[in-house]
Amino acid sequence: MRTLINATLIAAVLAAPLAWAQDGSPVGLWKTIDDSSGKPSALIRITENKGELTGKIEKLFRAPDEDQNPKCQLCTDARKDQPIIGMTIVSGLKKTGDEYTGGEILDPKNGKVYKSKLTVREGGKKVEVRGFIGMPMFGRSQVWLRQE
Repeated sequence: MRTLINATLIAAVLAAPLAWAQDGSPVGLWKTIDDSSGKPSALIRITENKGELTGKIEKLFRAPDEDQNPKCQLCTDARKDQPIIGMTIVSGLKKTGDEYTGGEILDPKNGKVYKSKLTVREGGKKVEVRGFIGMPMFGRSQVWLRQE
């Protein structure tokens, strides 16, 4: 009986981080949707290290006639002419209340880097990512969908 109780406790402890990640954490795999076409455009993996979020592109959804491994030709920093797949496009976000703020996001389509903030929605099923210049009111938001 004692072994059964110990096994149950161990299983509960091991399952707790997974439940936490699904319920309110932005850590995980996210599908982005293109603003103009409404079609999926990429999969972004958000990770956390020492309280700071970063996001890397894992996959691009591209038409068969498009370059399947494009480079960021319009980037102006160290990412210039680097492959977009595997590229860190979200960095520096830290938890502030119910949001993650103080970070940056790169739009590989135009090579521009914007200030950013992220808010978890619907119990962790969606995140709202906002890129902006100056103040958040001068920007654009996207909703990303959890894929795990």
